[in-house]
Amino acid sequence: MNSESYFIGIDVGTSYVKSVIINHNKDILSSFVKRTGTSIENSSEIAFQKVISDAYLSKTAIKSIIVTGYGKNKVNFANNYKTEISCHAKGAYHYFPKKITVIDIGGQDTKVIKLDKQGKIVRFKMNRKCAAGTGAFIEEIAYRLDIPLKDLNNLAAMSTSNVPLASFCTVFAKTEILTRIKDGEKLEDLIKSAFGSVIKRIIEMTEIEGTVVLTGGVIAYNNIVGEILKTELNADILIPPYPQFIGAIGAALFALESYNFG
Repeated sequence: MNSESYFIGIDVGTSYVKSVIINHNKDILSSFVKRTGTSIENSSEIAFQKVISDAYLSKTAIKSIIVTGYGKNKVNFANNYKTEISCHAKGAYHYFPKKITVIDIGGQDTKVIKLDKQGKIVRFKMNRKCAAGTGAFIEEIAYRLDIPLKDLNNLAAMSTSNVPLASFCTVFAKTEILTRIKDGEKLEDLIKSAFGSVIKRIIEMTEIEGTVVLTGGVIAYNNIVGEILKTELNADILIPPYPQFIGAIGAALFALESYNFG
């Protein structure tokens, strides 16, 4: 087997493009994330170039590139494409090879994927109808409260309240927040309520059982989400390394598997 073989996975999400590069031992050599912006083609090309540059490699060392995500078909330099569900499942199972339920909280959608002990997808459910239960909901709340996204987790951790927002709808949630601010509710309690609302929406999407693996950008920067979910489900909650890159990691693993080393 050629020790100079490398493989790239790119996850083109609605909010961010994530890329990773692995070697034949499945070690991650570099990763990169950027806003998707208005041009999927340009963002994907930048993510591709950057992840190679950061690993100090040349393009000729890359043996296969697989792309996933909603914008995958816009990436014309890929060797192949895989679905979001299959890539997130493969990435999560790589770190936790057993029967698991994967919950991926993305910028615009949330995925719940149930895997058997062999890593086979048993069933899945996606939420795409509105921002409720997604990172976009959290971003809207942060904007309404005029708080940087990076500060939300620490503030929510200070809360002693367990009252979620009554409304899933982003528009109605904003109105509710304004009312609760007027009534003198603490800022940290409002933020935790927003996170609690996301979890409540996910739980109501579908039945969730067994060991849960949390992935996505929301959990990558807000471990309070895992704590709330653990309390609500009374279940084991696992968070893999690089939770925001799990889709891209799954794609890279598919790239490795598809390559004929000769």
